[in-house]
Amino acid sequence: MSSPLGNKQNITVFVLYLMQNVGYPMDFVTINDVIMQTDYVAYLDFAESFARMKDGGLIQEAGTTDKGDPAYRVTDKGRTVVESLQNEILPSILEESLTCALRYLDFRRRGVKASCRSVPAPAGGYHVTCSLTEGETVLLSITLWADTASRAKLMENQFRAHPENVYRATLALMSGNVNYLFD
Repeated sequence: MSSPLGNKQNITVFVLYLMQNVGYPMDFVTINDVIMQTDYVAYLDFAESFARMKDGGLIQEAGTTDKGDPAYRVTDKGRTVVESLQNEILPSILEESLTCALRYLDFRRRGVKASCRSVPAPAGGYHVTCSLTEGETVLLSITLWADTASRAKLMENQFRAHPENVYRATLALMSGNVNYLFD
């Protein structure tokens, strides 16, 4: 399956753009997780692009993580590529992807754990229970009813893909800050 961004050049620019705008070195797994926050790049395309960026001098090692894995940053050459070619990708795609990446990294850095499961409801349908915890603190715990197994699975997948969005939207609604939903 190919990536929605299309060609290899766009994938490279997309990855470099996100790495550059995150602003600090990340290991391969974290970069992959950041890229996968949206569905614009398939894993195999990312892995291939990552190897090409290393070989081409667009990214380089910049130390190691606390687990000893190499951490990478965008080089000057990589920044030049982003500046020259980022107009080839819709700005809305870049902005949406960066927002998702930064939210994901914030939750990850804080150690927020997301869990979600669905179980058949006694009266029919399914109860979908989602929660977010930070250490011993429950940040969010919500149970919703879904009429079909497929809708329950869709709700689970959406929560797992973007738990930070569910949290922020719920917090905004519950605190009366509905402008968040329209920003």
